[in-house]
Amino acid sequence: QVQLVESGGGLVQPGGSLRLSCAASGSIFRVNRMAWYRQAPGKERELVAEITSGGSSYADSVKGRFTISRDNAKNTMYLQMNSLKPEDTAVYYCNAQEVYRAYWGQGTQVTVSS
Repeated sequence: QVQLVESGGGLVQPGGSLRLSCAASGSIFRVNRMAWYRQAPGKERELVAEITSGGSSYADSVKGRFTISRDNAKNTMYLQMNSLKPEDTAVYYCNAQEVYRAYWGQGTQVTVSS
């Protein structure tokens, strides 16, 4: 079992920045991929960024503005979000993937508005 707890969401003005954190606990040695997803009202959940031992990748909509990283010593993954836009408004979810199972956090709300 893996437990994931997100934090760092909030209200920010367009052009601003936020850093999301995802603290992992439990049997994290089986996790081979971690990712951030988001879901806006009325839309499907979408992949924002993912990170593995081989590197990271991003959705085209956030490339150049968001950075995913992880601190293995703290069992924590981060999403640094810069130059935020109103269309980035969504609930952001942390995801951890094993070979046969996926885990999700409870989500953290990010609202970009003036």
